[in-house]
Amino acid sequence: MGASMLGGWLDDGIVGAGVVVVEPAFAGGEHPFRSRSEVTVYASADDLPDTLQPEVVVFAVKPQLIPETLPAYVRFATAKTVFLSIAAGTEIAYFERHFGQDAAIIRAMPNLPASIRLGISVICPSCCVTSGQLDTCSTLFNAVGEVCVIDDEGLLDAVTAVSGSGPAYVFLLIECLIKAGEAAGLPTELATRLALVTVAGSGQLAIRSDDPPGQLRRDVTSPAGTTEAALKVLMAENGLEVLLNQAVEAATNRSRELAK
Repeated sequence: MGASMLGGWLDDGIVGAGVVVVEPAFAGGEHPFRSRSEVTVYASADDLPDTLQPEVVVFAVKPQLIPETLPAYVRFATAKTVFLSIAAGTEIAYFERHFGQDAAIIRAMPNLPASIRLGISVICPSCCVTSGQLDTCSTLFNAVGEVCVIDDEGLLDAVTAVSGSGPAYVFLLIECLIKAGEAAGLPTELATRLALVTVAGSGQLAIRSDDPPGQLRRDVTSPAGTTEAALKVLMAENGLEVLLNQAVEAATNRSRELAK
């Protein structure tokens, strides 16, 4: 995810010529951004120059790696730096315990479509984040899609479950449509194309339409027709809505567990 976002920032030219990447996995090897003149790659945070004064420090690591990652960045905890984290479940308070109560922290949840500049990100600032720092981070996320700013950090667990994990739900839907098409006699190639374009087109229609999704569903459902027959299955007592509620609840709970 970090690489996807950085790619968007570089393509938009919004990060200037002073981008520093710390990536231990590429120690001594080739890095996808090593050829970019704007980017300097280090294998360890210990290698960062003492003169470095970052405007934004982005933590794009798995939440399990946060405890071992933060100590090397304590030296950057000044009023001039905002720490931006996309680690799921890691609360602002956790960063404040390492960097101090006066540190500027922004917790964010982007999603995978950011890799094609069609993501949506939700960001939540700590009380010490200035309006300028919030604008800077909003600009970064706008470069890879849409951004929403919230004040209630407690909402981020549900955000993670809906939009952070949401692409996986859509991919599963596509997989299931393909398999169902095959079971109905369609060749795999045709079933795959029908599923992909139908899901992508329906999503765009829902975004562009002034009508809510429920109305669009009703519009395409003719009485006693084929769509109605299918929806009677999907909207049954233990149908899709119940399953999605359970899935989002499970993901929300897991996000909360990661904070402990």
